[in-house]
Amino acid sequence: MRKAIVVILVYLCFIPLVGCPSRQGNVTKDKKASKGTIGISVLTMANPFFKEIADVLAEEAGKHGYEVSAVSGDHDVAKQQKQVQDFLVRKVAAIVLCPCDSKAIGAVIREANQAGVPVFTADIACLAEDAKVVAHIATDNYTGGKQAGEAMIEALGDAGGNVLLLDFHKVESCILRVKGFDEIIDAHNAKRKSGKINVVKRLPCDGKRDMGYKATEDSLQAHPDLVGIFAINDPAALGARAALEKAGKENQVKIIGFDGQPEGKQAIAEGKIFADPVQHPDKIGRETARAIMRYFQGEKVEPQILIPTNLYRKADAAKKG
Repeated sequence: MRKAIVVILVYLCFIPLVGCPSRQGNVTKDKKASKGTIGISVLTMANPFFKEIADVLAEEAGKHGYEVSAVSGDHDVAKQQKQVQDFLVRKVAAIVLCPCDSKAIGAVIREANQAGVPVFTADIACLAEDAKVVAHIATDNYTGGKQAGEAMIEALGDAGGNVLLLDFHKVESCILRVKGFDEIIDAHNAKRKSGKINVVKRLPCDGKRDMGYKATEDSLQAHPDLVGIFAINDPAALGARAALEKAGKENQVKIIGFDGQPEGKQAIAEGKIFADPVQHPDKIGRETARAIMRYFQGEKVEPQILIPTNLYRKADAAKKG
């Protein structure tokens, strides 16, 4: 009798175990199968700005069941074109680009168009004709450029003087920044008989610290009376600052940067950079992902989504402790 009871107890204990498949089934259902992959190629992962765009895009897309494959174009449009072609071979659901060259990237975007893969641009737009992009999500770079011009006027005051512009003419975002800056400076000069701000040199920096350093070093030799520098991003601005310090002219020249990255904000807090129009890469990444999801759901997507900048000075850094 005892043996029979033991057998029955063992049998009863086993019943929940054989019921486990139903619980395992629930676990399987909780695991969301990937709906597809979104490929993103940014200008460079060496710049924290672009890495943040990719990271936030991946986080937001993940909420909707999509994976993100992020790669770095490394300022090389040929490399970026191959990356897009690889995305097409892998049959990604969508492609996001921060173009290395706003015009040259058009050829491979047209390949994506022919393959029926939607393309979105983030931060940097495509300027090539006949290359179809669903939506461009970016900083309002034109208005940000105007803020940079206003900051330069504020920094130099009534004295005005000669200014260096560190440019990056291959990418649309920087073209817009310079356009906004120039318009504000031209309007300022038109109202004045003296104390004008003169852009005496425009040199490429490609948004890189080392090129910003070299361009500033060279410009100081030709124009030792420089009083201002507008750099199209923080890395170039920090390179310019290093060149000024080497030449002992850090107190003579005011720098206006662009981005508002942590390192740039720290330099503003320390008085090394006068001001930055601040971008929000997290918002660019998030809004890009959301635009893609709206597109997948058949909703209308605005062809351009612009995110405002705000001017950040030393006083702003002091407020935040």
